[in-house]
Parts: sequence; C-alpha cells; structure tokens
Amino acid sequence: MKLREILKSPELPLGKIWEIRKRKGYESEVTALVRAMLEDEAIREDQRWAWERWRNDADALRNR
Repeated sequence: MKLREILKSPELPLGKIWEIRKRKGYESEVTALVRAMLEDEAIREDQRWAWERWRNDADALRNR
C-alpha cells in the first residue's frame, strides 16, 4: 500500500441508522457503535488506511 495515495472516504447513505448491540458486561454505546460501523467494509478499509498512514508518518514521529 502506498501511503501517498489518498483514498476517497466512504459515503454513507443519508439517514443510515446503525444497529447497536452492546456486548454482555460493560460496553459503552459509543464502543458498540464503532464496532457496528467497522462491520461495513468501506469504513473498515478507510480506518485501516488512516491507521497505517498515522503509524508510518515520519513527520509525526519527528515532532514528538
């Protein structure tokens, strides 16, 4: 994967309602929502790319 290539962010349908299923025990609504959103392949790919970009960004490491 070339990190210089910018991926187009996924477009979500207007009015999309995510089904939030909290796991047994303690899990916040936000965590359940993020987990549900990551089930969408487009969102998962976008977030994976963003993580790789952040993790491999040399400028971010130098500015620490």
